[in-house]
Amino acid sequence: MPPTLASLVHHSALKLTVLAGADRLDTPVRWAHVSELIDPVPYMNGGELLLTTSLTLDAENPEEVLPYVRRLARAGVAGLGFGRGVNYDGVPAALVAAAEAESLPLLEVPRRTPFLAITKAVSAAIAAEQYRAVTAGFAAQRELTRQALGEGPEGLIGALAAQLNGWAAVYDASGAVVAAAPEWAARRAARLTPDVRRLRDRPAPASAVVAAAEDRVELHSLGTARHPRAALAVGTESTLGTVERYSVHAAISLLTLTTERSRAFRAAEQRIGAAVLGMLLAGESGHARAAAGDLYGALLDAPFRLAIVAATSPASQPHASSPASGTGAASGEDTVTPELAPDPFAAMVDLVETAAARAGEPVLVVREGERLVLLAVDQGAVADACATYAGESDRARDAGAKSTPESTLAIGLSAPSGPVAAVTAYKQAEQALSVARRRGRTLVEHEDVAAGSVLPLLADDAVRAFADGLLRALHDHDATGRGDLVASLRAWLAHHGQWDAAAAELGVHRHTLRYRMRRVEEILGRSLDDPDVRMELWLALKATTATGGVV
Repeated sequence: MPPTLASLVHHSALKLTVLAGADRLDTPVRWAHVSELIDPVPYMNGGELLLTTSLTLDAENPEEVLPYVRRLARAGVAGLGFGRGVNYDGVPAALVAAAEAESLPLLEVPRRTPFLAITKAVSAAIAAEQYRAVTAGFAAQRELTRQALGEGPEGLIGALAAQLNGWAAVYDASGAVVAAAPEWAARRAARLTPDVRRLRDRPAPASAVVAAAEDRVELHSLGTARHPRAALAVGTESTLGTVERYSVHAAISLLTLTTERSRAFRAAEQRIGAAVLGMLLAGESGHARAAAGDLYGALLDAPFRLAIVAATSPASQPHASSPASGTGAASGEDTVTPELAPDPFAAMVDLVETAAARAGEPVLVVREGERLVLLAVDQGAVADACATYAGESDRARDAGAKSTPESTLAIGLSAPSGPVAAVTAYKQAEQALSVARRRGRTLVEHEDVAAGSVLPLLADDAVRAFADGLLRALHDHDATGRGDLVASLRAWLAHHGQWDAAAAELGVHRHTLRYRMRRVEEILGRSLDDPDVRMELWLALKATTATGGVV
């Protein structure tokens, strides 16, 4: 706390006497200022002890004194010190009455006490208070550092909450509460998740004050990336003081160090991940396991899923942030400049890394050109997070919601695999990704590809063009009114070449149907006895209709 009027009155060397406003001596004094102006208010900031000898003011005239005192009170002046024995032998009664009327503390300064002594006393008290605040702040930093080194983020926020006489919580990139202290604060902190997510969308470093029913809450981003990877919340009954502010700033620095690895370490981890994936796809599973070490070794010891993530269309392709070679691990760092579109992979990387960190399971994330390759534990938290993300994206798309960079991703997921079969898993993921793009879905698993139908794939433009070209001659023939070869061919193929069944469906004699099939062979120049020809014609019929619509 800064010095108060009471502390100055009790200062034995100053000999000050209270003449008015005795009930407001606890008012803080932020500075002592000497002015003989009739209106010194334009030069005041509030909180000053104004010292005057009334050189220009008629202190005995109530009509002049009362407006003067009223201006000082409304400007937030802490008090008025009147030096007697210079222009007036004592303090004029009119000034005392005006001070009492405005509840402005009035102090009598004896002739032997120079104003400079009061100014020095205020300055020394302020300096002493600042020194105490700095000393206490350093002590708080030492305690927070000790807790961070010994107990991690949980111990750190526990100590921070105690120092603030409030509560503290740490959030991950998704806005979920990672740790809170005291224990009762976890539920209160969880209610701020929407505010944390809004803070995450602002460039770091970012902070915000949140209005809460119970207390005053401050939110601060953690991390050095453009978009924060975590956040800190502190809740107190009132505005933070100097010492508390030191503690919060120290906690932000320490939590940044404990929650975000250094850029050099992260880059090294990315290179290892890219090397491990490269060895797996080169069929060198033994070398990949040796290179994985403790970082990714557990991932290779259990069944894993390989996922490939890409934009749904070339128009929405993300920016490549991988090394010049075109392959590298995704870091989650937002390197997009204002001129470029947002990188949707950053959100995906945050999603999977957060899910893996919560579950304590490894995940390998590699940026491969304009695609993201993930290696995750089968039936683990990362796979669940991808499925949840896909479900939300598909529902939003089906509901006609406006697309965002993050909602333009497609994910292909392999079947459970191991290091030896990594190449096969990669091909499965690519096939699943292709199907996801064709079907307009966010996530397709390889098992779904094998269990599904091939017919949805016929909606491709290339297949459509092939089908139109193959059947065009038959459509031209039917357009002259000389028969219905297309319908006859469809019925014949649908009944597996059984003449009687197909003829009955068409309502014609089987000899008529035989004649039409010979005309189909003559027009196309191809034999219907060839199973490949029958297959191509059937697929062409399924892909188109006589009007050109997709079946």
